[in-house]
Amino acid sequence: MQVGEGFAGSGPDAAHVNTVLGPKDGPVGTAWATALATPRTGHVPFVVVLRPNLAVKPMTLFVNKAAVSPADDRHARLTWGAAQAGVAAGVLDAVRDGVIPPDATETLLLITAVWVDPAANEEESVYENNREATRAALAAGRDGRPSIADLLATGEPENPFFRS
Repeated sequence: MQVGEGFAGSGPDAAHVNTVLGPKDGPVGTAWATALATPRTGHVPFVVVLRPNLAVKPMTLFVNKAAVSPADDRHARLTWGAAQAGVAAGVLDAVRDGVIPPDATETLLLITAVWVDPAANEEESVYENNREATRAALAAGRDGRPSIADLLATGEPENPFFRS
């Protein structure tokens, strides 16, 4: 199993993607099927498609980290539209680049946990940032990044929402 994290962009259109990639017949397969079968209010996991009726491979599950409200059509469209398309492109970039071996795409499943800020508003930025963050998360998972040495040498925690 490979676990990765990727962040791209800035402001409300930034993307934060977590990935879990593993064999269909292992714990990732169980988690994938369970998540797909257990939606809850505001969080409806779905299969990522390149186009309708054309699911990406490895089969990828999109799990939204920010609840989508039926009352917020803009956020819903960015989540199910631009962000989902960006994840699809990022997965295929990773296959094209060999981050995910093309001959393994039938035996693996991918879970993506994707943050789309409810304040996001620029469709192309959401798309590009999710594409980049997905590709980066998959590469980090493959490479086992970050190393513990890198983490210990980095210093105090900080992120776009907090600085110590």
